[in-house]
Amino acid sequence: MADTVGFMEWNFQTAEELSAALRAGEVTSAELTDEAIARIERDDKAINAICVPDFDRARAAAHRADQARARGEDRPLLGIPVTVKESYNIAGLPTTWGMPPYRNYVPPEDAVQVTRLKAAGAVVLGKTNVPLGLQDIQSFNEIYGTTNNPWDHGRTAGGSSGGSAAALACGFGALSIGSDIGGSLRTPAHFCGIYAHKPTLGLAANRGMVPPLAPALPSDLDLAVVGPMARTARDLTLLLDVMAGPDPQTLGVAYDLTLPPARHERIGDFRVLVLDEHPLIPTGSAVRAGVNRVADALVDCGARVERHSSLLPDLTEAATLYTQLLISSSIARFPVESYEQLQTRVAGLNPDDQSLNAARLRAMVFSHRDWIEANNRRELHRHGWRQLFAEFDAVVCPITPTPAFPHDHNPNLLERRIDIEGVEYPYLDQLVWAGLATMPGLPATAIPAGRSAEGLPVGVQLIGPMFEDRTPLRLAELLELKIGGFQAPK
Repeated sequence: MADTVGFMEWNFQTAEELSAALRAGEVTSAELTDEAIARIERDDKAINAICVPDFDRARAAAHRADQARARGEDRPLLGIPVTVKESYNIAGLPTTWGMPPYRNYVPPEDAVQVTRLKAAGAVVLGKTNVPLGLQDIQSFNEIYGTTNNPWDHGRTAGGSSGGSAAALACGFGALSIGSDIGGSLRTPAHFCGIYAHKPTLGLAANRGMVPPLAPALPSDLDLAVVGPMARTARDLTLLLDVMAGPDPQTLGVAYDLTLPPARHERIGDFRVLVLDEHPLIPTGSAVRAGVNRVADALVDCGARVERHSSLLPDLTEAATLYTQLLISSSIARFPVESYEQLQTRVAGLNPDDQSLNAARLRAMVFSHRDWIEANNRRELHRHGWRQLFAEFDAVVCPITPTPAFPHDHNPNLLERRIDIEGVEYPYLDQLVWAGLATMPGLPATAIPAGRSAEGLPVGVQLIGPMFEDRTPLRLAELLELKIGGFQAPK
């Protein structure tokens, strides 16, 4: 059985490979689960990716999976060890979002995506670490501590799905599920050298991915999505097919999901717009090299590659709109006294100040009328993207301007800085690339694209047309064959 491959070596096999081995009787789910647990117990002290282990129930689930397979059952993830971001409700385990007052909160039922994982036969090893309130692109909090980057423990694994990305890079399970509103799937993938997919807004039901004590009700969130993380593009597609579809309590009553096929099967048939410059923040040399590596591979394979298009919506306005929509929604529940203080600060801003910092501050006191106006402008951008995707099949661009940066635990995000080629910029300005896909709700696949001079992973994102998620996923799969994909940290 497992000895034919060697102890610990199953841990870096893909979900697709593990499924084939399970079907062939080369290994059991119990063996895979025991090996994953052994690896976590051996290596996670240095990484701190798995913040809530659930090993006893995982072993029991693996045993049930083996029994089901013995009865002739076969489901998409039957017997595959996986992890789940801490922010998803799992009955019997704490859901804290890293917030100390809720360290003992245990929800009564599973999130809809956890239910789908289990129905597909997955074995849940435990939960992965997050930042406080999911409000950072690093993953640390007072309850569970700091998740370190597997490639350099002095650097962040990213956030808010940083624990999931680090877990995958370390071989702690074959798949994970995360969420994304500010690059929270894509940035950790970029920093840790793995794959992630931000689905089209609304494609995957999010019920039960809620803060502690909040009722797990079906809702249409703005900007935020839940999505898959993996070590290969094909595994992303496998997991997306499990996750995708409307909530059975709402749209699922009437609708079945049928995603359109990828626009092309051959890399040479793709029409791709490549971007590596943003008007509001420079792109570091390591990330620029990653973008160019992908662009060169596309050209080598005969794809049509362009560097500019008059159809591209204005990047400065897109970043401003994203900032307005993101901040106004996240700040809406501020206490009244804080809101009044913010109003005073906004009144003191120079009207000519159009920086993203000023946009963030103004968005904190948005009226409903202000939000409607921003939303109307978003619809114009969505129309612009539809026109662009009539001429192109995908857009290749950065996820953030740099590889993983050193841990920075300054509690005031507005005081933090990001170093790009020796020059400091406002920390939150690096979100502009993630927001490019998030603001209009487009699907985006994060893929590994090489290493920096320091040996850190570098990723890029492939943005696709709305609800045509299979198009960037297929392009990711083809590029993986051309330029390589995941490599385990040394």
